[in-house]
Amino acid sequence: MVQVSAALKYTLGRIGLFVAVLGGLWLIDMNVFLKLMLALVFSAALSFFLLRGWRDEMAGEIAEASERRRTEKERLRSALAGEDQPTPEPPTQAPDSQR
Repeated sequence: MVQVSAALKYTLGRIGLFVAVLGGLWLIDMNVFLKLMLALVFSAALSFFLLRGWRDEMAGEIAEASERRRTEKERLRSALAGEDQPTPEPPTQAPDSQR
């Protein structure tokens, strides 16, 4: 099964809610610009409640990625400053064919 990122799920959920609300408002006789604005506002309010799980999942993924970047950045800074002592590689034996 394909793992879909939380950001993609949340984005598609927001778009889906917008289209659904706009479809409902399309039946009402009013200005198209007003329909679009109302659909935007109502879908944003609905997504706050209906898409909470996906939003929290997305925030968790963003926090994890940020922490990985911060850790890697600190590791690189300490390596550049000479504070990081690399572990020596164990000596490898020469193959017998080179004798």
